[in-house]
Formats: sequence, structure tokens, C-alpha cells
Amino acid sequence: MIKQYCFLFIAMFATGIASAQNTTPYFPSAKVWEHRTPESLGLKADRLLKAIDTAMYYASKNPRSMEQNHYQSFGREPFGEGIGPFEDRGNQTGIVIYKGYIVAAWGDTLKADMTHSVTKSFLSTVVGLAVDKGLIHSVQDLVAGYVPPIELYNPSQPANRVAASFGQPELIHPFQTAHNSTITWETMLRQTSDWEGTLWGKPDWADRPDADPSKWHNRKRNKPGTVYEYNDVRVNALALAATGVWRQPLPQVLKQYIMDPIGASNTWRWTGYRNSWIVLDGKLVQSVSGGGHWGGGMFIHAADMARFGLLTLRKGQWNGQQLLSEQWISQATTPTTAKTDYGYMNWFLNTGKAFLPGAPETAFVHVGNGNNIIYVDRTNDLVVVLRWIDTRGMDKTIRQILSAF
Repeated sequence: MIKQYCFLFIAMFATGIASAQNTTPYFPSAKVWEHRTPESLGLKADRLLKAIDTAMYYASKNPRSMEQNHYQSFGREPFGEGIGPFEDRGNQTGIVIYKGYIVAAWGDTLKADMTHSVTKSFLSTVVGLAVDKGLIHSVQDLVAGYVPPIELYNPSQPANRVAASFGQPELIHPFQTAHNSTITWETMLRQTSDWEGTLWGKPDWADRPDADPSKWHNRKRNKPGTVYEYNDVRVNALALAATGVWRQPLPQVLKQYIMDPIGASNTWRWTGYRNSWIVLDGKLVQSVSGGGHWGGGMFIHAADMARFGLLTLRKGQWNGQQLLSEQWISQATTPTTAKTDYGYMNWFLNTGKAFLPGAPETAFVHVGNGNNIIYVDRTNDLVVVLRWIDTRGMDKTIRQILSAF
């Protein structure tokens, strides 16, 4: 099996540099990411080959069509229709980065695929940038104070109001209910806000709905910060609030302050939904989504994901520039009592080695459905991107990679 898919890995051996004695942290340039042989960095090449074999064995068996996959899963939920773009995915893919260098890669590393909820890590990053730059004074602030009335863009609505629409609201106020007005940025970031409402045609209760339909409209509202619930409607509400704070599309913010400085490609795209357009400062702006739950989200290739992983490994620092404050990285990797293995979205922590038993407890993972993961391990100066791998294969693959040390 190895001979069928390891040609790229073997090619790296041929172009590798014999030794790596320089102690200065290595950062790839925009156009060149240096390859090193595993042996030159003290790793066991045969163990990495076994890791690739393991990853490929556990390649996802789900449909290649992300649209079909959606309607076999989340599309079955109430109001589960897709409203964002889908894309057929590539092969099971991976990249192993050690000390900043590529030591192994396989699959479709340059195919810009949906990355699902890894998108949430990019969303929390642009919120972090807003905090670093003082646009948000503190994550303990109430979100409501930062969000003015929002005008939706609806091209099908007639310019002149008709009788049927008389008295209907023309602006939305996502944080003005008695409950939502108590929500902070912190609780939105940690998915403990219990935000209530409907956004882009998706009610909060319809995302992973309760098994008891009687609770859909009459559920208990939990005090923000006390109960964790993974919910993409609330994530999208955070994206909308952050768009208002930046007063520009979030993909432009991410490109300027993160992706261009780390040398990412120009092929990644961050999309929203066909109905998630607002009027902002006289311009039409799409509020992006925090994942691919109903389509959309971040479309990105594995090499760009690895660059982002390396940025988080190096605590927001990139080749002498502090792109994202170390304080923000620290907050993002700190859990709460409500969810002891989760920091900010979507930083999954390895508390008690529950997520990845074979990895150090200090490791964390940016996770998306599919599965798509960026594994970040400061103990071993290691970043691993795995795409389209079954859940059962994630820990097994990481174990094999770590056995190369």
C-alpha cells in the first residue's frame, strides 16, 4: 500500500538537507517551504511511512460529494437545507511539520477543500485581532454594546413597502433580547453563550436539535458561561458581530493580518451563505459562516492549514512579527469548568489525554468535520495536518508519528 501513495514523501528525501544545526526557529517564506529528510532531524523515516499507511487505511468512507454528505447528516435536521456552496473533496491528505520543516506529505496537499469547523479557529483569530487592536476593549464586555441595528440585504424585497410588510422590522438586533443582552464575547468564543434566535433562516434550536421536540421552543435558557453547547447558529452570530466591529468583510481582515504575513497562498476562500448579506457603510458585505454546517466556510488547502498551525505553535509569532498576541493564544488554549477540554473555538484541548490518548496532554487540535484536523504539539515542536480521516484513525496516526521521535 505504501508504494501507491508515498511518492511525494520519498521525493522529499531526495531534496532534503543533510543536517539542521541552526537553532533559530525556521519559518517558510511565501513561495518556499523547505523540506528536510526525517533522518537529518533525528526522526525515524520508517515510522513516518507507517503513519502515512495508517492515515490512508483510515481514509474517510463518507461521500466525496460534500453536498451529498450534508444531506446524509446535518441536512436531516429541521431547516437543514444547504444555503452555502459545497465542493467535492479530495483524497485523504496529510502534512507533517517538524521544527518548521516539512518532513512528510501525501495526498492532495494543494487542493482547496472545505475545512468545515476548522473555520472556527480562523473566526476566533479575527476576534483576537480585534481585541489586540483595541476594537474590542475586553472579551468580558457585553457583545450588545458593539452591535448596532443591522440592515439585511434582500434583493427580492420591493423598494416600496407593501401592506403585507407594514409594521414588520426592517433591521435586526441579534443581541437585544433579555437573554442575549447578557452575553459576552468570552462566552460566544467558548460556545457557552446559549444565544437565542434565528439567523440566516436557521433557528438556534434546529442545530443538533433536542431529541424531545417539545423542548425546541420552550427550552431552559442557561446563564451565559455555565453550559457548553456546540452550535453553528451561535457561531454565525459571532461572525456577524465581528463583521460589524471591523466594518469590513472578515476574509479581508484575515488576509491582511494573518494569511499574507504567514505566506499563505492566494487560493483560500472564506464564504458565507447566499442569504447572509448585509448593508454595511453603504456597501454589500457577506457575513461569513463559522463552518460548513449548511455549506460555505473556509475552503483551503493543507499547506495553508499547516502554516496557520505553525503560527499557533509559535504562539502567534511569525519570523520576528507578533501577528497575534501571545496573551490571546494563552486565552484560546485555556479551558473553563463548563468544558474542560475546550478553549476558544475551535481549539480542542487534550485535557486528561481524552481527545488523543497517544499525544501529550499539552497538545491542542483545530478540528473540523470530515475529519479535518491541525494537530499542534509544542512538546515535540510538531504540527500535523490530517484531512478526510476517520475518527478512529486520528489517534493511531498521531501515535505512529510520535513513535518516529
